[in-house]
This record gives sequence, structure tokens and C-alpha cells, in this order.
Amino acid sequence: MAPMGIRLSPLGIAVFCLLGVGVIYHLYAGVLSSRFASFRQKPNVDLRDLLALSVEAAVQGGREVKRIREDNTLEEKSKGKTKEGASEKLTLGDLNSHRKMFYLMKNTYPYIQVNSEEHANAEGEATLWTRIIPEEILAKISGGKEVPADKITVWIDPLDATQEYTENLRKYVTTMVCVAVDGNPVIGVIHKPFNGYTAWGFVGEGSSVAPRASYNTNSPKVIVSRSHSGKVKSFVQAAFGNNTEIIPAGGAGYKVLALLDSTDKEQEMADMYIHVTYIKKWDICAGDAILRALGGQMTTLKGEQIDYSGSEGNTGGLLASIKTDHKGLVKRLPPWEENKQ
Repeated sequence: MAPMGIRLSPLGIAVFCLLGVGVIYHLYAGVLSSRFASFRQKPNVDLRDLLALSVEAAVQGGREVKRIREDNTLEEKSKGKTKEGASEKLTLGDLNSHRKMFYLMKNTYPYIQVNSEEHANAEGEATLWTRIIPEEILAKISGGKEVPADKITVWIDPLDATQEYTENLRKYVTTMVCVAVDGNPVIGVIHKPFNGYTAWGFVGEGSSVAPRASYNTNSPKVIVSRSHSGKVKSFVQAAFGNNTEIIPAGGAGYKVLALLDSTDKEQEMADMYIHVTYIKKWDICAGDAILRALGGQMTTLKGEQIDYSGSEGNTGGLLASIKTDHKGLVKRLPPWEENKQ
């Protein structure tokens, strides 16, 4: 109907109707567009919940690691060579732990990115998180620390120290989860499946572990990878002297725990951790987060912070320390070029 007092021809009426339909279309299109945008927008995640989930994932993965080792059903095979030329082992422990950890994380938060060392094509686990937060976490960490899901990257290591696992050197074996926000490690969990020891840290909030009272940087004990202890020996001694005690060990998680005060009687103690070759981010992210939560540092050998977004590898080596002059330690290191390692 035309406005009062105005008479329209049939053509005018048709134009008026079309204009009305156009206005209504644009109004509805705007509403629908905004609603679709809200559906596409990924929700926020409470980091305390994600810490509790990370602990549960590490523990569940660890149960598989322990069960398969004790049943002696490793089904060991090689998945290729490392950059240093060593055989890179793969076992049923790696794969089953991956399935438990990866799908527990993804079934609970399907919209966060989860990077795992393993990429099993088997069907996913139907496991869902109970949303039970351990008393220790409730006591130390308050809730309400939410971040957008698209800023989160989770790195999981279903079985750290696979070589040692195949050799039945159980003390070195860990499962690990790390949560990075905008590439910065914020939450780290390291779990030892064979004795049940778990360490976690939440940067700026709290930790289940603590630093030791003191560290010796004049005649330090330096923990390094047993797979290339010969290569790192000359590098370490050039920095800290020929009498420096070098501790070869398996597993990056184990090496980080060597820097902390621990109730684990199997854990060796060291003053710093040095690595001089290529290493994957799922090996080091959890330890980096725990050290940061305690005021320590893990950097490349040139003193640069490690970015836990993008590619899976860290090519800059690493130096980890706590309660020391980290920059001073970096300056004592001999010249290092990643393309020579």
C-alpha cells in the first residue's frame, strides 16, 4: 500500500514493493551474518582448566607407556634417522600414549591446536575429561584466566626418551604437555610414568615444584643428551673448564627436572642443561614453561627466547638455567653456529 495521500501507478507499486523486499533482505542478511560470525568465533578457554586437563593427559598417556613396557609388547621399529644419524625409535608405547593424550585434549577442546610427536592414523579414543580439577591445582591457581582458543597451541610428547625406553632405562622416560599462548610457554607438565612423579608449572601463577637453594656456575654439573655427549663435551668444557662434570642423560623432560628440587630419589641433579643440536619443540616446551614459572630460563645458545608457534623444530640449541645470571652464562659459551651442528 502506498503512503497516505500518494497514488501510485501499477509500475510504482511494483517498485515500492521491490524496495521493501530489498530493505527486509538487507536487514535479515545483516542479522544472519552476525550470527554466523559468532558461530565461527572460537570460544575462550580457562587456563586453569587446561592445566588440569594437561596433567590428566600426561598421566593417562603414562599409564599406556608403563603398561606396554611392563608387558614387554613394545613392537619396536625405526621411523627414520635423526639429524645426528641415530635411529629414531617408535614403539607401541609411543602410539598408544599419543592416542590417549591427543584425543583427550581434542575431545575436550576440539577448537584448539594440538601438536604431537606421533601421528597415528588409528581411530581416535572416545575419552572425555571428567572436569575434575586436582586439589593441589585448586589450592594454588584461581580460575577465570581465560584466553581465546585461537591463541593457544598445545605441544604433547607422548613418550620422551624412546631410545632409553627400548633399553629399559625407565628413570629417563616422561610424558609431557605444554600450553603456549601466542607462542609463549605458559603451562608445562612433566610426568614420570614408572614412579608416578608429576611436575607442573603455570607462568605467573604457581607450580608444584621449586628451585633448589643454590646452583654452582663456577664448577657446574652440566646435564646433556647421552646420544651426543661426545659432541657437547668440548663445547661445555670450553665454556666452564676441563674439570666441568658432564652428566649424560636421556630425555629432555628428565634433564629439566635435574635443575629442580625433587623428591624423586632416581633423579640426578645438575646446575644447568645444554643441548647443541636440533631438537623438537614438544621435547622442550613443557620444561621451558616450568622453568619460567619458577623464574628460570630456557633459551637458544645465543640467548634468544624460543617461539612455540609455527615450525616444530628448534635449530638454535639450548641453555637452561635457574637462579643464575643466565645472560652471563650465554656470554661464557664459545661461538656457535647452527649450520655447523
